[in-house]
Amino acid sequence: MTKRDLVIRISDETALVQQQVLDVVQKTLDYIAEALAKGEKIELRNFGVFEVKVRKARVGRNPNAPEKDVPIPQRAVVKFKPGKEMRESVLKLTPEQVAKANEAAAAAAPEPEAPNP
Repeated sequence: MTKRDLVIRISDETALVQQQVLDVVQKTLDYIAEALAKGEKIELRNFGVFEVKVRKARVGRNPNAPEKDVPIPQRAVVKFKPGKEMRESVLKLTPEQVAKANEAAAAAAPEPEAPNP
């Protein structure tokens, strides 16, 4: 589902103009991103929690040159922990349902344009 799909569904269900819904959805996402950029925790009841965690520094390996170590510095990453209701509904999914949803999403995605010569 894309932001556009979300806007259309909300607009259809609420009878609000799509532009108004888009403005609200975009502002919501902007405020979430802004808070995370400040290192704040975002808790949306029954949905989940977004928070910034620091990933430890580690040593990686280049698969093309495994003899050479690549240092990976510590960095901040966004973690998402689903809420109870979401976690329970996702746990009910079977692997077949997930595969079918992924196939449907791939079929609905527009074809990438060929580069111009």
